Amino acid sequence: MNYIKEPTKDFYLLDSRIENIFINEYMPTAPGEYVKVFIYGCMYAEHNLPMDNATMAKQLSLEEKQVQEAWDYWEKMGAVKRRYIGHTENMEYAIEYINLKELLYGKNVPEKREKVVDEEEIRPEKMSEETVSLRDSSVKDMFKEMERILGRTLDSGDISKALSWLNAGASSEMILRGVKYCIERNKTSFSYLNKIITEWIRAGLNTVEQVEEHLEEMDEKYYRYRRILKALGFTRNATEKEKELMDNWFDHMGFSMDKVLEACTKTAGISNPNFNYVNSVLENWKKDAESRNSNLNKTPVISQADINRYYDYLREKAEEEADIRKAEVYKALPKIKEIDDQVAQLSYDLSVALIKGNAEQEGKKIGSRMEELVEERAILLTENNYEMDYTDIKYKCDKCNDTGITELGERCSCIKQRTEEAEIWVKKELLKR
Repeated sequence: MNYIKEPTKDFYLLDSRIENIFINEYMPTAPGEYVKVFIYGCMYAEHNLPMDNATMAKQLSLEEKQVQEAWDYWEKMGAVKRRYIGHTENMEYAIEYINLKELLYGKNVPEKREKVVDEEEIRPEKMSEETVSLRDSSVKDMFKEMERILGRTLDSGDISKALSWLNAGASSEMILRGVKYCIERNKTSFSYLNKIITEWIRAGLNTVEQVEEHLEEMDEKYYRYRRILKALGFTRNATEKEKELMDNWFDHMGFSMDKVLEACTKTAGISNPNFNYVNSVLENWKKDAESRNSNLNKTPVISQADINRYYDYLREKAEEEADIRKAEVYKALPKIKEIDDQVAQLSYDLSVALIKGNAEQEGKKIGSRMEELVEERAILLTENNYEMDYTDIKYKCDKCNDTGITELGERCSCIKQRTEEAEIWVKKELLKR
């Protein structure tokens, strides 16, 4: 006996599928008009029906330009690809919807749509770049290292966001430097990390070296702005005009922080302290120094760049010493390395479980196993006369982890001692050259 179901003849009574990954990871941050275009187009793609941008714009009460901008956006996000047809100047294109589950964690799904055009008809210079996924070994390594640095597993939202950075042009090395940068400032939220990486991408930074130069410049300026505003009694952020004035005092006029702060004290006698008054004081001092052919600053002081380099040296030294201690423990107790490797693998497995939606089922089991391993590690160390934190990184200052900046974004109280140490360190470095 055969069973036959009469097909639904009315297109609008059919159903269309939207992936939950799109709803949870892509839709919340996308403009509303772009979401409308994506869903409407998905309905026509689901049933292999024709639709053009002009008609879609009319039916969605949008301009055709907005529809085209929407496809630009979704192509940049890696959710669709344009497939160009023909070789004329104004080529037509078809929209291919990308399987987001495969994009995120590299699993093939059973259903695949037919190609819209033959590969020979695709115009390479018009196609979007190949997107990055978790199937790439380098990406997997990056996520493992991120979890190690952060000390926690990444959820699906974190992983999706990191993939979007890679697809926007960021390198794995640059992202890992961003994670370390946030940890150095005791910032572990992904929203803060996203702000940092996005800023670097917009600034056109491509290498770690460029990032380091950018950080050195921005950290120094950030400290300058906050310190001077505080000296003038302001609790707000500096305006762009005020930043230009302050940069001029240091970068072009050549004043030290001590001299600028001294100029700020001159505002105590006026009713409304302001930057223009301080600028006038410094300009008069500069003219006077030039007329007397003397130094602008009374005593030479070590530069902020030298202090930053010294902090970098302290952190690198602490990390190297931790690596040496870890190697020592691994040699004496090979079981510790086995445990550390297992914990790293379990951490990655937990991330994958989160992406697949098996966190509740697998998470407890993996978490329980990780706790057992951590406890076993602690017992092994103590039984062999090692402190439980023997392999941890040990910074000179626990308040700022040798960054000079506290969690509140303020200069750490260790700055005075580190400055004195930096002066000696710089002199030794010069003697080595």
